[in-house]
Amino acid sequence: MARKADIRKKQTFRIEAPGATKVLLVGEFTRWQDGAIPMQKDKNGVWTASVQLPPGEHAYRFMVDGQWTDDPDCVLRTPNPFGGQNMVRQVV
Repeated sequence: MARKADIRKKQTFRIEAPGATKVLLVGEFTRWQDGAIPMQKDKNGVWTASVQLPPGEHAYRFMVDGQWTDDPDCVLRTPNPFGGQNMVRQVV
């Protein structure tokens, strides 16, 4: 029997960036830029990536063509040490 902490849930991240050539998902769960996850662009310019995350709060941001970018759909945010904000995905 799996412990509750071992259960991971699929989380899909998305951002509209039709003019972008490269979008990465970065966060605590990727060791930020060290393990950045390349996102896939659809025909409408929406970039997506899915990851398995354990329950809890997970800070993240997008890198759009090398620029740190907020998730406009995320309302839960926390200050980061660089004067900006990290987005927070809550997994239950």
